[in-house]
Amino acid sequence: MQNGNCDIGLIGLAVMGQNLVLNMNDHGYRVAVFNRTTSKVDEFLGNEAKGTKVVGTHSIPELVQSLARPRRVMLMVKAGETVDQMIDQVAPHLEKGDIVIDGGNSHFPDTNRRVETLNKKGILFIGTGVSGGEEGARFGPSIMPGGNVEAWPHVKGIFQAIAAKVEDGTPCCDWVGEEGAGHYVKMVHNGIEYGDMQLICEAYQLLKEGLGLSADELGDVFADWNQGELDSFLIEITAEIFKKKDEDGVPMIDKILDTAGQKGTGKWTAISALDLGMPVTLIGEAVFARCLSAIKDERTAASKVLAGPDHRVQGQDRKTFIEQVRRALYCSKMISYAQGYMLLREAAKEQGWNLNMGGIALMWRGGCIIRSRFLGKIKEAYDKNPKLSNLLVDDFFSNVLNQYQAAWREAVINAIKLGVPTPAFSTALAFYDGYRTERLPANLLQAQRDFFGAHTYERVDQPRGQFFHTNWTGRGGRVASGTYNA
Repeated sequence: MQNGNCDIGLIGLAVMGQNLVLNMNDHGYRVAVFNRTTSKVDEFLGNEAKGTKVVGTHSIPELVQSLARPRRVMLMVKAGETVDQMIDQVAPHLEKGDIVIDGGNSHFPDTNRRVETLNKKGILFIGTGVSGGEEGARFGPSIMPGGNVEAWPHVKGIFQAIAAKVEDGTPCCDWVGEEGAGHYVKMVHNGIEYGDMQLICEAYQLLKEGLGLSADELGDVFADWNQGELDSFLIEITAEIFKKKDEDGVPMIDKILDTAGQKGTGKWTAISALDLGMPVTLIGEAVFARCLSAIKDERTAASKVLAGPDHRVQGQDRKTFIEQVRRALYCSKMISYAQGYMLLREAAKEQGWNLNMGGIALMWRGGCIIRSRFLGKIKEAYDKNPKLSNLLVDDFFSNVLNQYQAAWREAVINAIKLGVPTPAFSTALAFYDGYRTERLPANLLQAQRDFFGAHTYERVDQPRGQFFHTNWTGRGGRVASGTYNA
């Protein structure tokens, strides 16, 4: 079998796959492409890839033969069984040291399994998160690769060339860690994205209901916010969304039905948080907010039965109200990222991964949906202290929270007075107060558990790790249940 001269092969010519191919071509790489529906290959070469060096193939053996060794095959197909089916079709044509890359939104346990399975055949596997949507894929996404580290030197040049770059030219792509670490980090990225979007939606509803702002006025507010601390891709596009008019001159935002969809990565993040015992409350609320939005008919019926307050805040200064909402949004965003990083830290411990926390923030600085000025502060925090226990105790974050928390509380109080649901703002504030509270009421909870189930408790006047049981009624026996955490 002759060595081919293509640098990488890509299977799956949906929009993300096509755009990554064109991006690689722009950077001087020769890409071979294949799609299960082979007519898609010819359409791509005749249109989007016309005049490029992209090589079309009509079978997997043909694709593999066109590649230089070690062969690099990237899959951009639907997560789940399709990835396994494609690996089963490609693997028999590969040799020891060849590389398979999964660039879809795969669940990290699947990536763990695929690394192990292919490793037994001598084939290297990379599971990589790719963020930035269609535009990012075309002109510079954030890329989060993990898996078999031996493969990294062979894909590093391509990935870092096509990735987004931050101000100093550093690519938003670096090796994340072992096994499914890349896909895990992408999953948490998506969970944080859910949180960011929900927070922005709550700010929107508060400003709309509380001050009666028009879509144009909302566009002006968000455009202004994007000039300061909240500077980010999502705030920028939100300002543009509010300005967009339908053909009849009515703002598009007012014509869109209020039921949100989801693809599952936010849910996976919340489930992983529960599995690891990490209080990632904001992402959980963001997922549930989408679920609540989906039961539109029930909400419409309930709105005719259940009462709420008048949608007015008496004597509220417009400028003050807007600033309170802005500060609430900024503080809540800090909580969400702190929770996301708590989850990353715990997952790394559980899975035995060596995650570079500051590096992850850098990867998210550009190209991806959650890109923002704010991520630079996270990188600085971990550069100062790589063993930082929590972002909230870093000087920058604690100073902002201490300065802004009063305004954050006012925004949540106004939401309650208005009857505007702010699950993400509220849970972020509850977490902040819980995290800064030295003594929580869990002592009562432990007493209750010991009362009804003899589950035992620790005492403040005894060393940690010693467990005690009280015969609360005088009727119980002397036997205590085994200690466990629930």
